[in-house]
Amino acid sequence: MSIELYQQVVLTTHLPEHNLKKGDVATLIDYVIHPITKETGCVLEIFNAIGESIMVIVVPQYYIESMQADEILTVRKHPVYLKPLIQESLS
Repeated sequence: MSIELYQQVVLTTHLPEHNLKKGDVATLIDYVIHPITKETGCVLEIFNAIGESIMVIVVPQYYIESMQADEILTVRKHPVYLKPLIQESLS
């Protein structure tokens, strides 16, 4: 069953190339079809803890699942915000 668009979803795997971890929350923006493999992919938008968009990625559909009532959210630092702070402190 497909998840409705604009719903929060949970990653089912680590994505080190994006500094994302299994269990991170994203918003499902769209479904896309890979032009060669015809596999269904998902366009996800990642937000920080205060609701600011920090990235948009595309992953295979099997990399996400619906959020469940028995799950809780957590927060952690993400490197996208560490780089500007380091650069400012060097100035």
